[in-house]
Amino acid sequence: MPFKAAAFLISASLAAAAFAQPPASRPPEPPKAAEPDRPIPPPIVSVTRHVGTFAGVRVPYVATASETYLKADDGTPKAAIFSVSYVKEPRDPSRPVVFLYNGGPGSGSVWLQMGAFGPKRVAIPSDARDDGAPPYPILDNPDSLLDVADIVFIDPVGTGFSHPLGKTEGKEYWGVTADAKSVSQFIRLWLNDNGRWNSPKFIGGESYGTTRSAALVNQLEGAYNDVSLNGIILMSTILDFSADIFAQGNEMPYIMYLPTMAATAWYHHKVANPPATVEEFVAEAKDFATGDYAVALLKGQRLQGEERARIRAKLARFTGLSEAYLERADLRVTDNRFYKELLRDRGQTVGRLDSRYLGKDYDQAGDRPDNDPSFYGIDGGYTAAINAYLRDDLGFRSDRSYQTIAGLGSWDWELKDQGGEATYYKNVAPYIGKAMRENAGLKVFVGAGYYDFATPLLGAEYSLSRTGFPTDRIQFHYYHAGHMMYVHDEDRGKLARDIRAFIRSR
Repeated sequence: MPFKAAAFLISASLAAAAFAQPPASRPPEPPKAAEPDRPIPPPIVSVTRHVGTFAGVRVPYVATASETYLKADDGTPKAAIFSVSYVKEPRDPSRPVVFLYNGGPGSGSVWLQMGAFGPKRVAIPSDARDDGAPPYPILDNPDSLLDVADIVFIDPVGTGFSHPLGKTEGKEYWGVTADAKSVSQFIRLWLNDNGRWNSPKFIGGESYGTTRSAALVNQLEGAYNDVSLNGIILMSTILDFSADIFAQGNEMPYIMYLPTMAATAWYHHKVANPPATVEEFVAEAKDFATGDYAVALLKGQRLQGEERARIRAKLARFTGLSEAYLERADLRVTDNRFYKELLRDRGQTVGRLDSRYLGKDYDQAGDRPDNDPSFYGIDGGYTAAINAYLRDDLGFRSDRSYQTIAGLGSWDWELKDQGGEATYYKNVAPYIGKAMRENAGLKVFVGAGYYDFATPLLGAEYSLSRTGFPTDRIQFHYYHAGHMMYVHDEDRGKLARDIRAFIRSR
C-alpha cells in the first residue's frame, strides 16, 4: 500500500475512534426560530409605446409586459402569470382581442410570439436548415395580426417568466383542468383591468395549446358567469390522445399517421411515380388510411394471402418503405421507426416536429433517431430572441430565466367532469362540441402542417368530425411545413392571412 494511502487510513481510524468517545455534557441548544415568510414583491410591469405596419396598415400600439397575480379567496397571491399584451392606440373596446399560448405542456408563448404573430419575429432559415449560432436577426413582422385585433400572449404557470408565489407549489396548476382554470382566471382579470368584457374574443393555441383551448373553453363558457367566445384558433391540433399512443393493440395511430408519412415520403423523393403535388398524394393516403388500411388492421392475423399482399404493396407506396420492412413490422410502422428508416440508405433521419428537416445520427443502426433535428434546428434562435426582445425592447427586468420549454414534472390528465369518473380515454374534443352547440356564434379554425408528426393532420380531422360538432362552423387549412408552420416564410404569410379572414368573418 502506498505511504500516503496508509497514512490516510491511520488518520481516519484515529478520527473515528475520537468521535466514538462519549461527548462532553453541554446545555441543550434552544430551538431555532422559524424563518419569517419572505414578503411577496409587487408584480413587475413594463409599458412601452411603439408603431408598426402590419398587412400594410400603420398601427400605433402599447406593449405591456407584466406579471398578473392569481390570488386565493383570502387575497393571498398564489402565482404570477407573465403575459405580453399588444393593444392598439387609441383603445377601442369594440376591437377583437386574441389570447394566444403555446403548448408542451411546459412551453412558453415564445414560439407564437417570436415566430408568427408578435410585432417582431426572429429570422431563421425558411428551408429547414439549422439556425446555427447567434446573432439571430430580430425583424419587424408585417404578418402580425395587430391590424385586425389586439393580442395577448400568455405563459401558464411554470413557463416563460410565470411561477408560483410564496408557499404555493407549481403542481397545483399542472394538469389539464387546473391549467385551464388558471388561464381562465387570468383572462377574466385581463378583461376586468382593460375594460374589454364586450369585445369580440378569440382564444388560440398550438400543440398542447389546442388541448388547453378545449379545456379552457369549458372553463370560460361552461359556468354561469361565462365568457362567451367568437372563435377558437387551433394550430397543430391534439385533442383525442387515443389516436396518438402507439400501444400494443391500439390501431388508431397507424391510421392517423399514415398521411403524414406519405407527405414526408413525397417530400424526400421516396415515392415511385409521385403525383405532382403533396396535396394529391395526401388525399390518396387519407382515403387508403381510413378505408382499406383501417379494415386490414382490424382483421389482425386474419389478414392473409392476396389481400395482405395488396395492402402491403399500397402501404409501401405511401410510406416509401420496402415491402420486406413492412412485413417485418406486421404492416404497422411507429413514428420513431419511420424517422429512422425512411432515409436510412442515405444515412439521414427526418424530424418529428417538421419532417422536412434532416438529421445525422451517431450511427445508422437502431430503430429511432438520436434527437429531433427540427427542434434543435430552431431552438437557439427563439431562445435568444425572446430574451433579447423582452429585456431590451420591452424593458421587462427580471432575474428569472425565461423558460422556453420547462420540465413541469407530473401532469394530471384526468377529465373527471366528462362522466363523473376518471377515465383512461383522454379526449378533450367534446368540450369544443358542447361549446359550439351552446354558442351559435362560436367558430373554429384548424391549421395543420403536412410534415407534422407531433400532431398529425388526420388526427384533427378525426377528432372534430365526430357526432356533436356543427361542422359548418369548422374551417380546416393546410400548410407546406410542420408543427410550427410559420418557420416557413410563405406559410407564415398564408397562416396570417387565413386567421385574419377568420377573425374578420365573425
